[in-house]
Amino acid sequence: MVFSSITFIFYFLPVFLLGYFFTRYRNAFLLLISLFFYAWGEVGYVFLILGSSIVNYGFGRWIAASRDGQKKRFLFAGIFLNLLVICGFKYLTFLTTTLNALTGMIGFTGMPVYSIHLPLGISFFTFQAMSYLVDVYRGDAPVEKNPFNLMLYIAMFPQLVAGPIVRFQSIYAKIHKRVVTLDAFVEGIGYFIIGLGQKVLIANTVASTADKIFALPMIQLDQPLAWLGAVTYTLQIYYDFAGYSNMAIGLGLMVGFRFPENFNFPYVSRSITEFWRRWHMTLSRWFRDYLYIPLGGNQRGAARTYFNLFVVFFLCGLWHGASWTFVAWGVYHGCFLIVERMGLSRILGRMPRGLTHLYAMLVVVFGWVLFRAESFSQAGIFMQRMVGMGAPSQHQFTLEYYLQTDVLLALFMGVVFSLPIKELIPFFRFGTAGECHRAFFLLRSLCMVTFQAFLLFFSIMSLSSGSYNPFIYFRF
Repeated sequence: MVFSSITFIFYFLPVFLLGYFFTRYRNAFLLLISLFFYAWGEVGYVFLILGSSIVNYGFGRWIAASRDGQKKRFLFAGIFLNLLVICGFKYLTFLTTTLNALTGMIGFTGMPVYSIHLPLGISFFTFQAMSYLVDVYRGDAPVEKNPFNLMLYIAMFPQLVAGPIVRFQSIYAKIHKRVVTLDAFVEGIGYFIIGLGQKVLIANTVASTADKIFALPMIQLDQPLAWLGAVTYTLQIYYDFAGYSNMAIGLGLMVGFRFPENFNFPYVSRSITEFWRRWHMTLSRWFRDYLYIPLGGNQRGAARTYFNLFVVFFLCGLWHGASWTFVAWGVYHGCFLIVERMGLSRILGRMPRGLTHLYAMLVVVFGWVLFRAESFSQAGIFMQRMVGMGAPSQHQFTLEYYLQTDVLLALFMGVVFSLPIKELIPFFRFGTAGECHRAFFLLRSLCMVTFQAFLLFFSIMSLSSGSYNPFIYFRF
């Protein structure tokens, strides 16, 4: 079950909200409904989440109760077990395939390769579990003495499948005591509708075109089609991730939690450094706080800083998927960050905004081609076509075949809403009724409600028609 589905919106969500607000045992109900949500599509792996919660609960208690030397041993043991879980399910097939390819080159018989089904959300809930152990060790978060509360933190359904990655310290107090206000509930509805519109009306629409173009035989790919495929995927992945994050934030607000923002208009960036301050911010902060800084950050000289950035983005690419194309994408971004730190950022700071934005977007779009491609060969041909190298030997489809009215509209809206409209238009800048005339405030509120109502209506209509609705996170 996904948030952007008729089943979730008209059946699961109303039942969940009614049950949540009519029970005294809200944590227990939220935990049970979260396990049910996960079991809907991954019933066999519910015990994996339960086991992960129990193991991390135990290590958290041991870390908190131990002396310094033992604390570190328990921390390393807990992190090792979490990494063992994610490596076993997500990377075992990838590792054995890679080793077979390497050993086959020197004549050794390969190991058996097993196809392992990837548990949904494993990249997110294992990272949250590890952050909990590290924060308890550092004293940044209190140890959770109730195992069911920690289980709720790890398994809470709004952010279980696709983030944002939530730190235990940020919601510890709310797990123990929270109040849902009407303002927060209404704000949550707005977040959810915005996210639903981003996912259904923009991401799903451009996804159909992107998937069709990336599925073309490379002998049919020309320059316009290559650019259309790259641009539509650029919008798809942003609105898919941002849409799901906004829906998760909205659901959290409806039940008393405030999850962190995950995207801050990354496509207005003027450098790759700025892009990573705006893109998937909870993941960037996780790698910064739990890997980059412990490795030494930028405090041990330039060479060590570059090495640390390379390691972080190598692992960032690997986190996104068990494939060398994902690793290459991470290294690609890491290299640009290193070059910017070596002096390019100073040059960019003296250049016109339009040129620096063009630079950042070209780097990002070409990177998404590598991220989306099924192989290095496909990525290479795509990029060659984009820069005008080579020509297709067959022409089956032209650009006009893919640029239907709905795709053109989604492309336009995707570009418009990737901009910080509230900051650009004075009409949206005032925050409360006390900061502007009451009539003006009411007019703005009416406009926002009307916009959200139309967004919800057209999203439901699109879902009801059985439109294309891919779930991109199955790859990660």
